[in-house]
Amino acid sequence: MFKTKLLSAAVVAVALVGCGEEQSSQTTDVQLETLEQRASYIMGRQYGEQLSGGDQFQIDHAVLMAGVREGLEGTESRMSEEQITATITEFQERMQALEAEAMEAAEAELAQVSAENEAEGLAFLAQNATREGVITTESGLQYEVITEGEGASPSSEAIVTVNYTGTLIDGTVFDSTDLHGEPASFPLNRVIQGWTEGVGLMKVGSVHKLYIPYALAYGEMGSGSIPPKATLIFEVELLDIEEQ
Repeated sequence: MFKTKLLSAAVVAVALVGCGEEQSSQTTDVQLETLEQRASYIMGRQYGEQLSGGDQFQIDHAVLMAGVREGLEGTESRMSEEQITATITEFQERMQALEAEAMEAAEAELAQVSAENEAEGLAFLAQNATREGVITTESGLQYEVITEGEGASPSSEAIVTVNYTGTLIDGTVFDSTDLHGEPASFPLNRVIQGWTEGVGLMKVGSVHKLYIPYALAYGEMGSGSIPPKATLIFEVELLDIEEQ
C-alpha cells in the first residue's frame, strides 16, 4: 500500500513538474481547456485524495515533493535501502494496527446495538402478546387480524401478490409497496421465515399485522436499513394467490 501511494504521488508530481506549474493547492492559473488538461486535473485530484491519508496518516507535502523531485533528477537518495525497507514495514504495521482497532471498535458497537435491539424486541413482544387479538404461534411469530378475507390460504410454494408496510418497533418505516408505487409479487418460500408463515395464514382480501422476532426475520446481522437483531412489524394485505 505504501509503495502504491508513493508511485501515485510520483505520477502527480511528474504532471505538475512537467507543466512547470507551482506545487501548491492554492494554484489558481490552471487551465482546463484541452482534453489533456482536464484529464490531468482529474488524475491529480484523485491521486491527491488518495494520498490525503485522512486522520490516520498525514502526508508532509514539502517532503513528498522533495522526494519526487530528487527521484526525477536522479540524485542520491537521502535514505538507504535498509531505511526504506524498515520505514515501509513500520508504516504497514501502523496501518494494520489502526485497521484492527477500527474493526474491533466496529464489532463492539455492533454487539452493543444487537444486544439493545434484542432486549427491546423481547420486551415489545412480551407486552404485545398480552394485547387482545394478538395470536402467538409456536415459532414465536405474532399476528393480528385487521380484516379477514375469504377462500383458501396460500401454500409455501405459491406466488402471492401483496401490499405491505414494514416498520421497526419504534415506528420507523423501512419499506413499503407505497414507496415502490405498486403491489409486490413473490414466491412465498423465498422470503423471510416470518413472512412465509404469517402470509401463509392469510386469505385473499385479508389484512394482518405480523410481529416478527429477529430470528424469523433478518437475524443477527440485519439487512440494509434493518438493524441487527431487529424485531419487525408488517401490515400486509393479501391481494392474490397463484399456486404453482
